[in-house]
Amino acid sequence: MSTAPNKPAAGKQSQQGFIYLPLIAGWLVPGAGHFLLGKWIRGALLAVSIIALFVLGLALQGKLYTSAQDILDLLGVAGDLGGGLLYFVCRTLGLGSQPVQTTVADYGTKFIVVAGLLNIIAAVDAHNLRTGRKSS
Repeated sequence: MSTAPNKPAAGKQSQQGFIYLPLIAGWLVPGAGHFLLGKWIRGALLAVSIIALFVLGLALQGKLYTSAQDILDLLGVAGDLGGGLLYFVCRTLGLGSQPVQTTVADYGTKFIVVAGLLNIIAAVDAHNLRTGRKSS
């Protein structure tokens, strides 16, 4: 009795190329990971949401975390770095460098951190779509 060789599932595409590209692209540019995978609507919704949160946070005079003095600052730095190129461009231009002096500015700071965290979640989602752990 012979056994048939293992064949990949009919619905699964072969994994060609660099599988981390959607993850890295999605982190650098909001929504880019989904655009690479042909998920245009999801990518557009994520890009608009993340960029709007980030810009709104800057408009509310929120600050970008630059160094970590304690654990909460470290979490803020991690959240801000999640914004990818948005964070690096704003740091280069000096945006978000003023100290928080009002309650509204504190809300702006949180908007920026949430935008970064949402971008990280979106990039991981694109990676999971690429590797087949998640379907549509």
